[in-house]
Amino acid sequence: MFVCHIALQGCLTLSDVPYGINADTGGHITYLLELARASARDPAIDRIDIVTRGFTDARLGMRFEAQCAEASGKIRLIRLDDGDPTYLPKETLHERHGELCEAFLAYLRNLDHLPDIVHAHYADAGILARKAKEEFGIPYVFTGHSLGAVKREVIGGADASLRTRIEVEERALAHADAVIASSRDEAEAQYAHYDSIDAGRIRVIPPGCDLTRFESARPSDKVRADLAHFLRDPAKPMLLAIARPVRKKNLLGLVEAYAADPDLQAAANLVIVAGCRSTLDDLETECREVMQELIEAIDRYDLYGKVAYPKNHEPADIPAYYALARESGGVFVNPALNEPFGLTLLEAAASRLPVVATDSGGPNDIVERCNNGELVCPRDPLAIAAACRAIVTDRRKWVLYATAGVEAVAAYDWNAHRGPYHRLLQELIGPLASAPQWDRILICDIDNTLLGDREALREFLDWQAEQSDKIALGIATGRSFHSAQAILAAEGVPTPDVIISSVGTRIHWYDRKKRCFSEDSDWRRRVENAWNDDAVREVADELGLRPQALLEQHSGKASFFLDGNDPEAVLRAFRNGGLRVEIVASHGRYLDILSEGTGKGPAVGHVADKLSLTQSRVVVAGDSGNDLTMLRACPFPIVVGNASDGLAQDPSLSHAYRAKGCYAAGVLEGVRHYQAQGSW
Repeated sequence: MFVCHIALQGCLTLSDVPYGINADTGGHITYLLELARASARDPAIDRIDIVTRGFTDARLGMRFEAQCAEASGKIRLIRLDDGDPTYLPKETLHERHGELCEAFLAYLRNLDHLPDIVHAHYADAGILARKAKEEFGIPYVFTGHSLGAVKREVIGGADASLRTRIEVEERALAHADAVIASSRDEAEAQYAHYDSIDAGRIRVIPPGCDLTRFESARPSDKVRADLAHFLRDPAKPMLLAIARPVRKKNLLGLVEAYAADPDLQAAANLVIVAGCRSTLDDLETECREVMQELIEAIDRYDLYGKVAYPKNHEPADIPAYYALARESGGVFVNPALNEPFGLTLLEAAASRLPVVATDSGGPNDIVERCNNGELVCPRDPLAIAAACRAIVTDRRKWVLYATAGVEAVAAYDWNAHRGPYHRLLQELIGPLASAPQWDRILICDIDNTLLGDREALREFLDWQAEQSDKIALGIATGRSFHSAQAILAAEGVPTPDVIISSVGTRIHWYDRKKRCFSEDSDWRRRVENAWNDDAVREVADELGLRPQALLEQHSGKASFFLDGNDPEAVLRAFRNGGLRVEIVASHGRYLDILSEGTGKGPAVGHVADKLSLTQSRVVVAGDSGNDLTMLRACPFPIVVGNASDGLAQDPSLSHAYRAKGCYAAGVLEGVRHYQAQGSW
């Protein structure tokens, strides 16, 4: 496979990237280069071209000049000549779209064979990819990295430059064969601002990260000396923040949170590593303004001796800062108004340093997966301070979060990213498949049913591959659609034919010809027509139910924590309030309020009807309370051996096959039982 990446922003080179030299030379280049190197290690990849924009710069010499190519193994770097030799920041790249498209098409025409697929990074690159698709039919995937519409939401408006950026993003998204998102928040919340992309073309594939230098990091004398200039008692636990001084990173909000909590000031120092500078005048306008505001706040609240903001650091100093914070018993804090992914959280996790992070963006996924800290609203300074104080003053909690952080190393490895990424590319360039004529369907829950034992999963997938033309594979899960898709891809499960998500309130079908999912609009209308969100929230507030994260809430479903409440009493309270809803409790922890007549059971029935299958042609498998309605309704249910919530003893499931095997082994055991009986 020949993959062509396009990345026009910043100073891109295959080695010795001058990170931080300007606002455009940052994390997306690290992402691209590490992705390319990981891809190149796969024998299925024959060639990788990275296409960028050429320019000359007096400070950097001629190394970024157009046509000055580089190569490393399978990877080549090509610099386009658009007729303007000057460096252009991202805000003005749109002015050269015509010339850049012509230069890119000329590059393609001069190749001995065309790329199999193009991967565009940022919207301007997406315009070139779209042009290549129109001219040559080359499919393309798109990674936004940072989205203009999100910035518009954060700052509460858009100037002409930002409006142009969003328009360019819409054009790039409109024809993309797939959009790769780093997190569930990016897929479900951030791309919701765009009219040209639907959920079915978005795939969540968390980026890999090379965290080796953070795992083995140690404090350095240089970092200790840099902080000694600021701190009266440098031995106290450290609240560490590392970010560029721009408003969306909310560093001023962190200072104000620290200033508002005298107990936190007594317990810990605050250290803000915010880029490098000689003087404030050296900085770009926004960075200069933010640093001035930080210094003024430290003065206004008289935080001298408690807050450090070193002027300079080397790349090697960053791991040392994490290590020193760990040694001190401190916490890493990311208070950004929105964080698209959260690489610094993974660096902290690999350093075995607990985190307090914004609940807006990728940190939701990281903290949920690694359980290495706490999420807070970035606009709530009291919540930020309370979370930091709770960790630095509770040694047991600190140790729990610090120990859990090592999960990040395995979960966010580049090899873990490469598998689902390459399977997606192969899916998009593979031969068109005709729709099979299924006569049966198997629908499984994900967590603790299909997943939980990787060896058993491999055996199940071998069986499923042999049956895929006769038996459709469906998923029914409490996870959201994108969360389900991401975890299945990460575990190597082929794209299911249908995904019932969010406890049966959403259904998405996979179209093998279009190679993407589409939402079942009939089912969504049914769910939403029976829903009164304001009334549901009012009753929930009266009952004191504690809501789950914002991403778990949508029209047709309100999700809370059980917190010892009796589900039957909750249902009576809603009925007494005149609301006809469904109540689903699971794992002794979660409580979902659903539209009347929805849930996994009715959703499975809807899927069977759409496939013109009788209920006798459907087998379902589950493990917990949120599977109960589909297990009860289906004539051939499987309860896996590791089931919880009393399913194994539930008299309403007397017709179910209770497997001895756990997880996927139990599913396969149940399927073979029904097949041996001749009943399915």
